[in-house]
Amino acid sequence: MADSSFDVVSKIDRQEVDNALNQTVKEVGHRFDFKGTGASIGWSGQKDIEIKANSEERANAVLDVFREKIIKRGLSLKVLDPGEPKLSGKEYRLVVGLKEGIDQEHAKKISKIIRDEGPKGVKAQIQGEELRVSSKKKDELQDVIALLKGKDLDIALQFTNYR
Repeated sequence: MADSSFDVVSKIDRQEVDNALNQTVKEVGHRFDFKGTGASIGWSGQKDIEIKANSEERANAVLDVFREKIIKRGLSLKVLDPGEPKLSGKEYRLVVGLKEGIDQEHAKKISKIIRDEGPKGVKAQIQGEELRVSSKKKDELQDVIALLKGKDLDIALQFTNYR
């Protein structure tokens, strides 16, 4: 009998991030406390979002609105990697990176958790930016998914290709 398996990945639904960004733009444009502050938010390249405002507090307030919209769209806040607001000319700029993919360090950490705390017949292989977990028993794979969901890792995980 062939092994059952699934992949552990960390992917971002770009459309949902874009929707959250557009909702934030609308709210920042309409809210009274943002009037006249020069507050704005938008894409900066493919993987970054840039927030601009006339004060550090306003930049952080825009970030809070964006976080709220991200949560409402069903995304994890772990995909966001906000920097510190930096003064650039007369305005503060805050760059928020998006974390996608599982780097080698996290992949090793996850496979160690599976080896140490998971069922004995489960194998984990690192394949680029994802992890393939396989076992002869499907119940063991479900135990591994429950184990990883219970861990507080600083990246958002999804489980795909369950066979």
